[in-house]
Amino acid sequence: MMGDLSCISHDLIQPFAAGLGIAGALTSGLSLLTKAVFQNSRDGLRKGALLFLAISSVIEFLCVVIYALLFPKLSIVQNYQAHSVSNQMETTEVSRVLPIDNLQLARENIYKLISLFLTYAMTLSIFPGFLFENTGKHELNSWYPLVLITCFNVCDALSRYTTMIKRLNMESGKWIIVFALARVLLVPAFYFTAKYADQGWMIFLTSFLGITNGYLTVCTLTGASKKIYDVSEANSLGNMLVASMLCGIFAGACLSWLWLIGSKISF
Repeated sequence: MMGDLSCISHDLIQPFAAGLGIAGALTSGLSLLTKAVFQNSRDGLRKGALLFLAISSVIEFLCVVIYALLFPKLSIVQNYQAHSVSNQMETTEVSRVLPIDNLQLARENIYKLISLFLTYAMTLSIFPGFLFENTGKHELNSWYPLVLITCFNVCDALSRYTTMIKRLNMESGKWIIVFALARVLLVPAFYFTAKYADQGWMIFLTSFLGITNGYLTVCTLTGASKKIYDVSEANSLGNMLVASMLCGIFAGACLSWLWLIGSKISF
């Protein structure tokens, strides 16, 4: 999807990224709903999990069907595809310039790939594993992890709209990477907050984690490239950005296991 939107219009990337954040917020809302419905019932945790899985699977299936069957039939998609193909043929006939390969494309946009990787590696090293296992016992009891997850997702969704205000949009690739690296300080902050502070500070830190995650994601994805790419190159770049994001998610999930070092949790 990111590759397709990169080909159609760069202006569509921000709404798409914001939609991903809204999807996370709706997921948290669904988690709260299923827990509230089955909280006092027998085997409620299992029933709530099954209901959550069923609803989310249906929604995911509908999204796949819409993307596969309806998205290509949209007039804006068809018009742009026809227009881009004709322009590419004219450009090739006139200039005879070969498209750049993926390696060169990655080098020209290395700051985007690095910043996305760092952003999601840092986020997934804390969220959601640490928030479920290492926050101790509080007044909210079993609701506490769900409240933290909801705070993260809501703040993540809202922060993805901040770049609509031009003054708040960070366009420098170097500063985005610096900001992403600075988020490493959140690791000791979460550790000491979970150990010594109350739940209010933990909610604040979790919200800040969501704000920075959404903000850096949108700034990176919507950042202007150094040159204008043709259709195939824009599509490849969009896929590279998604691949970098997925690599960061995988790395963060692996790093989250380090929280078990020194803990009382055993395998």
